Amino acid sequence: MTRPIVAPSILASDFANLQREITMLNESQADLIHVDIMDGVFVPNISMGLPVVEAVKRHARKPLDVHLMIVQPERYVEAFHKAGAEIISVHVEACPHLHRNIQQIHALGCKAGVAINPHTSITELENVIADIDLVCLMSVNPGFGAQKFIENTYRKVAALKKMIVESKSNALIEIDGGVNQQNAKALLDAGADVLVAGNFVFSAADPKATISNLKAILS
Repeated sequence: MTRPIVAPSILASDFANLQREITMLNESQADLIHVDIMDGVFVPNISMGLPVVEAVKRHARKPLDVHLMIVQPERYVEAFHKAGAEIISVHVEACPHLHRNIQQIHALGCKAGVAINPHTSITELENVIADIDLVCLMSVNPGFGAQKFIENTYRKVAALKKMIVESKSNALIEIDGGVNQQNAKALLDAGADVLVAGNFVFSAADPKATISNLKAILS
């Protein structure tokens, strides 16, 4: 996959017509399908669970990038892998034994991501950055879609990119929340690799064209 990697978030899709939405993503230039799992405990909202992920996987022709906004993710990562996840991200704030969580995800054959909330310092990643495939930087407070982008994200991306280069890590930087045509290039210039776009894609008059425009930003 060439940068930028675009990962539309189906949290913003029409759940009553989910198969249609997945078919649209299959036909688009999207690279990944981002799936937000919320438990109502770690974040103040409940989104979808294993049956929905299984249903999405039956129709998806793009890899599923599953973002677990849940407590005790170690109890569920195997089930999400079986449901079809190819990338699984857990939150640093939810994992007191983060290195063990990363090992568990890798042992399943999945790529391991670590998500980090806006208030959390990237120094929390220093001891695992060489072991992970992706860092999901939250650029809004997790739990709800269609929130305003947090401007401090640019500084955080640049600092994280420096950490990745210095540690010789292969981790990609994924930005999740408030991504649109106005801030995407600045994020990519700061060092981001993956753009998660939910409301920006699914509320567009032409979602496939919107995805194509994001893909073309660096071309």
